[in-house]
Amino acid sequence: MILLDGKKTANDIKEEIAIEVVNLLSDGGKKPHLAAILVGNDGASETYVNAKVKACEKVGFDSTLVRFNIDVSEDKLLAEIEKINRNSSIDGLIVQLPLPKHINEMKVTEAILPEKDVDGFHPANIGRMALNLPTYLPATPAGILELLQRYEVETLGKHCVVIGRSHIVGSPMSILMARNNYPGNCTVTLTHSRTKNLNEITKTADILIVALGKAEFVTTDMVKQGVTIIDVGITRVKSDKTKSGWKLLGDVDFEDVKNKCSYITPVPGGVGPMTIAILLKNTLLSAKRVIY
Repeated sequence: MILLDGKKTANDIKEEIAIEVVNLLSDGGKKPHLAAILVGNDGASETYVNAKVKACEKVGFDSTLVRFNIDVSEDKLLAEIEKINRNSSIDGLIVQLPLPKHINEMKVTEAILPEKDVDGFHPANIGRMALNLPTYLPATPAGILELLQRYEVETLGKHCVVIGRSHIVGSPMSILMARNNYPGNCTVTLTHSRTKNLNEITKTADILIVALGKAEFVTTDMVKQGVTIIDVGITRVKSDKTKSGWKLLGDVDFEDVKNKCSYITPVPGGVGPMTIAILLKNTLLSAKRVIY
């Protein structure tokens, strides 16, 4: 069993980006600049955004964090997005999800200029991804591709089963793993909460990507020997064995399945760090005007 170490791989990518930034500036280019909008004071969202700001500092980016109270109006949020869209010094914009229920997330996503949509969620960028055109790939799926590529996991002709059909992970992951590329060229089965005989399907998977949001859902009886498992889920549960009183669990019962795996991502330290690394990579692409 080989651990797909997202923390180490993400740090490698950040070091590569930092070198590119130095070279970019020495050639007279501009310093990449990422803006983030945070609505409310959700603990998980605070943690994610702070990690993104720190990552920007580490690689030599400028960053801007805009905070709004949870009761901010949709119009005010959209006005701020438009202001950032018009700011030529800012290369990438992310709006941290989830948003309060009174704000339409799709309306917010569509308001971001596609060329500044470094999260890769805008319909224009999703469409370009589906057509295998140059674009900003959604950060978590792209991070998974990087892990598979850097660990040289074979994907050609493999059966890839994806559990979860979200627009953020599951759906784009199914498209990317099926494309004529590496990593890719898989036969992909996309499963979800309405799928019948799920255990029978997952037992045929050479590569199993789990993005369900249910702690330790996948157990050893659901996978075959030699499987590669990518665990995207992360759930915080109470624990009397940790200093914080909490621990993080993935969608896969790691201890139960690890001895059957050829490769597996840990939680934490697997897919999570890769998401931030790809966000930085997309922002660098935007600053260099590679795609748009």
